[in-house]
Amino acid sequence: MKPAMETAAEENAEQSQEKKVITRPEMEIGRYHWMYRSSRPHRYHHVPALRGNISPLGIQGCFECCIKCLGGVPYASLVATILCFSGVALFCGCGHVALTGTVSILEQHFSTTVSDHALLSEVIQLMQYVIYGIASFFFLYGIILLAEGFYTTSAVKELHGEFKTTACGRCISGMFVFLTYVLGVAWLGVFGFSAVPVFMFYNIWSTCEVIKSLQTNVTVPGDQICVDIRQYGIIPWNAVPGKACGPILENICNTNEFYMSYHLFIVACAGAGATVIALIHFLMILSSNWAYLKDASKMQAYQDIKAKEEQELQDIQSRSKEQLNSYT
Repeated sequence: MKPAMETAAEENAEQSQEKKVITRPEMEIGRYHWMYRSSRPHRYHHVPALRGNISPLGIQGCFECCIKCLGGVPYASLVATILCFSGVALFCGCGHVALTGTVSILEQHFSTTVSDHALLSEVIQLMQYVIYGIASFFFLYGIILLAEGFYTTSAVKELHGEFKTTACGRCISGMFVFLTYVLGVAWLGVFGFSAVPVFMFYNIWSTCEVIKSLQTNVTVPGDQICVDIRQYGIIPWNAVPGKACGPILENICNTNEFYMSYHLFIVACAGAGATVIALIHFLMILSSNWAYLKDASKMQAYQDIKAKEEQELQDIQSRSKEQLNSYT
């Protein structure tokens, strides 16, 4: 019985030697010798396979490094960040100057008593401080979202070995999705609120245009056309004079403060709209990045399980070979 087992072991060893695995470089060398064997003597030097964009000298070229760096740039997040910074800058800068001009117009032409517009002055001053906080917050928040875009792009494309998807990274991405959604809803309200002064100044400007058009018509006097600011609720009804009519209203429309405030409120409203668009863009980007990270985490878990199974299979094969060698 024992000689038969030894004979079977020797046959298996001979078959394993015959079934030796031929590697890819050996196949290339054999093919090269077969092609050039009858033409001229030539010595074949094996060149190791290149990984990535590494040159034969083992050093990455400048062009390859630039391509790799450009591949890791989150262009969508970059565009959204620029749009967000531009919108917030327009809203905060133009809104601050426009509010100052509005207070000056009210004090000079519609409310000569300080106590009548004291509350409005305090509210406008508070809004200017809020504008400072909004500008600072969104400057930091835009940089954070841009950095999160770089992290997610590197993690999804696996450009660097140290960037991998983790549970903490997915949690942070989900938190940014929720926070951006809340900020987007809040900025919709800011956009609607910024349209109110544009509407008020447009009514005053259109009234002035009507007065100018009626100057040629003597039958309709322009003194009867007035604008009462008290009806908008920004100053009390006992404010004096509270309204402007005819030539006085026309002079108000011709002042530099009115012209600048009107156009600055329009630009501030446009900036608020641009910020809303940027936040919606950020929301789409963050949602897609969160989905990519979730899929990448599942794929990473699958690859870890597969690698573990392959390692166990190799261990079983090595143990079986050791047992077979012990029998021989």
